[in-house]
Amino acid sequence: MTLEDLRRFAVSRSLFAPVPLGRAIERLGFVQADPIRAPARAQDLTLRHRVRGYRAGDLERRFAALDVEEAFLVNYGFVSRRVHALMHPRTDPARWLRSRGARAASVLQFIRDRGEVHPRQVDEHFARGTVTNYWGGSSSATTHLLEHMHYQGVLRVARRDKGIRIYAAREAPAEPPVKPVPRDRVDALIDVIVRKYAPLPGPTLSSLVYRLRYAVPQWRRELKPGLRRAKAQLAHARLDGVDWYWPDGDDPRGAAVDDSVRLLAPFDPIVWDRRRFELFWGWAYRFEAYTPLAKRKLGYYALPLLWRDRVIGWANLSVKNATLEADVGYVTGRPPRERVFRPALEAELAAVGTFLRLPLTS
Repeated sequence: MTLEDLRRFAVSRSLFAPVPLGRAIERLGFVQADPIRAPARAQDLTLRHRVRGYRAGDLERRFAALDVEEAFLVNYGFVSRRVHALMHPRTDPARWLRSRGARAASVLQFIRDRGEVHPRQVDEHFARGTVTNYWGGSSSATTHLLEHMHYQGVLRVARRDKGIRIYAAREAPAEPPVKPVPRDRVDALIDVIVRKYAPLPGPTLSSLVYRLRYAVPQWRRELKPGLRRAKAQLAHARLDGVDWYWPDGDDPRGAAVDDSVRLLAPFDPIVWDRRRFELFWGWAYRFEAYTPLAKRKLGYYALPLLWRDRVIGWANLSVKNATLEADVGYVTGRPPRERVFRPALEAELAAVGTFLRLPLTS
């Protein structure tokens, strides 16, 4: 077993043959979301490599017809309803509503009466003022309440309108659910994140499991023993002082990669773990959208450039006059010398143009 084996394994298992949208989300288990569109949102950039004929915005357009929920797993994003069910109930919704007093109950009734609501409609009706949000700025108190109601399972995201969540009430099941076994739920959620991000360095596995405290705060005490069970049951190898983990039964040796170039989202499962990124490719990729302009090294929304099984550079894409333009940089300062690289890069840029329904400049 070598680091090259693990690197090829990581790329080949994540970039599976494209499938229909619902099946891709089920196979990934979780698709991280990000609102920045440069030139498309992260969830779209992730799905385009794994969904047949995918176009930017397809997830938002088709969301209501899919077996998918918006939720917080290890970050905020999209999960199948099977995965969503593993995380709930986070609390007794009725008890949670009572603890928030009349306001939350009034908002819930307002939404039930209308079926689906835009946050602006709720805000205009209740005019609740503003609160300090996570980033230190101000946001609508009503929007803040809606987000909490969604997190607690009282509401669900029915669809999106120009990127804005449209909420609906989540009604209780007709029959009381079977009392969950926390250990089994936690083990199943750990399986989800391992399947998505494997092979995982030990510190990353630990970090991801502890991030499940946001997904299942009601069972956070089960996370530490769940991590111990996972490490005992997963396939394992130690290379150059680093412990690596992946699903038992998978064989990392002999994974195949092709002569393709792919531009990956900053949160794509192949590049999401910056620790693994540096171990695999020997350089540090940083997401610089929130970095001051003068301190950026790669660009506002640099997309890692994968060539075969190596991330050799990055590209910043922009749309000007309805045309896609690409500014490509390389770690070594120049592109690979193989003749097949340039056609592969041009094919990937053309694919991005198709994904965005835009032509590419010559």
